[in-house]
Amino acid sequence: MRRALSLFTVLFLTAAWAGVALAQAPAAPAMSPEEFAQGKRIYFDRCAGCHGVLRKGATGPKLLPGEMRVEGTEKLARTITEGTVKGMPDWGRQGILSPDEVTLMARYVQEEPPVPPELSLKQMKDTWKVFVEPSSRPKKPEHNRDWQNFFSVTLRDAGQVAIIDGTTKEILNTVNTGFAVHISRSSASGRYMYTIGRDGKATLIDLWLKVPDKVAEVQTCSDARSIDTSKYKGPAGNFHDKYAIIGCYWPPHFVILDGDTLEPQKVVSTRSYTYDTNEFHQEPRVATIVASHFKPQWIVTIKETGLVWLVDYSDIKNLKITQIETEAFLHDGGWDLSKRYFIVAANQRNKLVVVDAQKEKLEAIIKVGKIPHPGRGATWVDPQYGPVGATVHLGEGKIAVYGTDPVKNKKHAWQVVREIEVLGGGSLFLKTHPKSQWIWNDHALNADPKVQRSICVTAKKSPDKVAKCWEVSDGGRAVHLEYNKAGDEVWVSVWKRKDQQSEIVIYEDKTLKEKARLRDPRLVTPTGKFNVYNTMKDIY
Repeated sequence: MRRALSLFTVLFLTAAWAGVALAQAPAAPAMSPEEFAQGKRIYFDRCAGCHGVLRKGATGPKLLPGEMRVEGTEKLARTITEGTVKGMPDWGRQGILSPDEVTLMARYVQEEPPVPPELSLKQMKDTWKVFVEPSSRPKKPEHNRDWQNFFSVTLRDAGQVAIIDGTTKEILNTVNTGFAVHISRSSASGRYMYTIGRDGKATLIDLWLKVPDKVAEVQTCSDARSIDTSKYKGPAGNFHDKYAIIGCYWPPHFVILDGDTLEPQKVVSTRSYTYDTNEFHQEPRVATIVASHFKPQWIVTIKETGLVWLVDYSDIKNLKITQIETEAFLHDGGWDLSKRYFIVAANQRNKLVVVDAQKEKLEAIIKVGKIPHPGRGATWVDPQYGPVGATVHLGEGKIAVYGTDPVKNKKHAWQVVREIEVLGGGSLFLKTHPKSQWIWNDHALNADPKVQRSICVTAKKSPDKVAKCWEVSDGGRAVHLEYNKAGDEVWVSVWKRKDQQSEIVIYEDKTLKEKARLRDPRLVTPTGKFNVYNTMKDIY
């Protein structure tokens, strides 16, 4: 009869085998302190958003040191140089990283990841600056421009945003902000523009000043992606411009701030358990935040835990949060046409999550294509299926169109009703407007340089296939599409290396003809563009 192994024997053998495995694992390449510091900075700037500060993955795969050492420096360097078909940029081929930097990063990811520090409310307040007190700001605009048609344009590698007059196409100012601003959000009144850098620095810009400029700033984390404001005005109170909220990647928390000054008011940690396996997660990042128009509430997505939090800001001293179990790896999202349903991509699960913000519950989960990346999405009325929404994908070349009307079009609600083939994967954004006949999409992270700089349009009246595709420029990436206030122009960024001249190309929406091409030395790596009127009204 075979005898069972004793617990001591099992532990001994386990330890022995672990020791053998460790002995056989490749060692990390040697790095000097200076090289490690440089790698840490590049990783934060370029890699942490997809792979995580602790390298545990999200939109991108895990980069755990042991696995990276098995891959080896040469293979890792090739991937960093050439990118991947799933949407990782070709950092080396584009010249964004030099050959030496590519090799440095291939070695760096084989090292143990450093853990960034936490941040207390006091530490945040130590970074808080008010440049113009609210009492000293103008009571009305100090210029005669249509400030609701201003654009806030991210100048990624300059650590700035450009405030551009959408009517005259003039750059009114380049404002120093956080590094690589991810989004700009308008206040409910539209007067203020809030920006959030990937370094966690938030900036408040007053568009009524003679020359629009920042009036306050604060840093609430070391890695961030989302910011929004309080937009509710109704029986429960008037919260226009009263609060702002910042969602952080690291530390994993959100912060409520005063809307006029950005003074931090409250910090809420998002560390908790995953919705499905109930495992504790150390890095559940805040991905998307949108503000409800019919409740004093923010919709906050917690990426890794798969929870959507409904945050009631009517009394922040007694904060109420409703947690809705949805799906893991939540990323970008926005409202449907009625602004009742919040729709967000669970990108590594190839799904969209639909939350009924009015009833405060999960409405549906829609299976779409590989790695959906809708941005805030696009919404319109389909000739056959009524109100619909859509997403593009990083992992394959198609637009998935789904029904969004469970009342009059219940049969097709929350079902994919159309799949439109585009030039390839790597699409980051699609866009439309209630006054437009087109749906526009980019392919900014496609591996083919020709496709990277191409955009496509699909006609709403015949949405079975793309109507037209074309190259926007002779180089760089065509990225992010934004309408002007009137809905008759589309602005497209041409994102080139920071040592090359980037540009913004403006098209007449009706005819698709080029109207203007903004070239200026101040336009350093332009990416996201946010029109004041469309952002304050959530028109997309």
